[in-house]
Amino acid sequence: MILPRPVSFGRGDGEVVFDGVVDVRQWGGPAEGYRLTIAPSGVVIEAADAAGEAHARQTLRQLSGPSAFRAVAPGPVTLPVCVVEDHPRFRWRGCMLDVARHFLPKPDLLRYVDLLAVHKLNVLHLHLTDDQGWRFESLRFPLLHEVGGWRPSSRYGDRRHGGQTGRPHGGYYTQDDLREVVAYAAERHITVVPEIDVPGHSQAAIAAYPELGVAPGGVWTDWGINPNLLNTAPSTVDFVLAVFEELLDVFPGEYVGFGGDEAEGGDGSLVRAVTEFLVSRGRRPFGWDEALETGPLPDATVIASWRGEDAGVTALDRGLDVVMCPEKYVYLDYRQSDSADEPVPVGTVTTLEDVYGYEPAAADRLLGVQANVWTEHLDSPRRLDYATFPRLCALAELAWSTGERDVAEFRDRLAGSHLPRLAALGVEYRPLSGPLPWQRLPGVPGHPR
Repeated sequence: MILPRPVSFGRGDGEVVFDGVVDVRQWGGPAEGYRLTIAPSGVVIEAADAAGEAHARQTLRQLSGPSAFRAVAPGPVTLPVCVVEDHPRFRWRGCMLDVARHFLPKPDLLRYVDLLAVHKLNVLHLHLTDDQGWRFESLRFPLLHEVGGWRPSSRYGDRRHGGQTGRPHGGYYTQDDLREVVAYAAERHITVVPEIDVPGHSQAAIAAYPELGVAPGGVWTDWGINPNLLNTAPSTVDFVLAVFEELLDVFPGEYVGFGGDEAEGGDGSLVRAVTEFLVSRGRRPFGWDEALETGPLPDATVIASWRGEDAGVTALDRGLDVVMCPEKYVYLDYRQSDSADEPVPVGTVTTLEDVYGYEPAAADRLLGVQANVWTEHLDSPRRLDYATFPRLCALAELAWSTGERDVAEFRDRLAGSHLPRLAALGVEYRPLSGPLPWQRLPGVPGHPR
């Protein structure tokens, strides 16, 4: 969120020099809510809970100016006299990072946790496994990360052009790495939701243990939908459940992703086995909307509606919780304009205005919303920054705030206040006027839709 579009904002007369002292008190407002009072007598935060206090401190940081976002902030700052009373619109305000297609080193992952906290987002969904890489260390089945964590090459641009980089790529997170990420996120009131994708998107696992697959094959060097799925053998189900058992030991959170997407003719019995296993362990299964087509799901299941919103509404009507993340509006790997300068032009044009103007269907019934950042064409933290920001800022605001949204006013706030904050944080965002020369990738073939 840029500066909270608050439930209540009262601007008083004058300014005060902030000495860093904050008086924190309990507040009886909604969960994650707060009231921030800045007066000549001092700064007071009244918070409903610890998360509310953290959000209030982010607002205080925003009011302190861009320099407050540097690693070493300057001396005392001047704050406006005001009262801000605020609380979030949705319980789930998320961002999915695909670390399977291109591995994101742990320091960069921790940096993204900080960036989510700056924007008052509270869910980091980690897509840990796919055809192109396995990023979760398995102590029981070490070939998953030792073999499945590496591929010999990557598709160069869109798959229809047939190019390959010829450069090996890979990496994985140790279980201790991931425990560190979980703890770091929890300190910032962010829940990490892990995802192991089954029965499709499993070529990396099949490369490590060929007996799991419908057909053998190495870690995939292509993008797109791979028809090679996990097979239906009871031993495969046992293997998958054992991996999820390991996952639960690392990720203590309520939600655990099981995938279930893009698996034509996929194994519904495996989806049911995994979801029922997760429920038996006191967790809530979190899957893509294709999971609705595999048969009855446990009532605790949460559906991520990505192929539009119809599946999400269907899931709501079945009594399931839903997170809306339709590709038309919140897939941040999609190109941001029709310009030939746009790097790797894939998908439909999804502008900052498209994201900001998105209003989720059945909003009053939703668990929440999230943006998805797939990384087939985002092979470095710099490319990730360019695709994600400032569009994630727009998602953060619609996830937090209700009411009318004025795109022109939002762009003004971005340019005047928030982009300088991102610059102070070292985020290589896409300028509102378009990519800078070094952000372009001329000659990399895309496939615009």
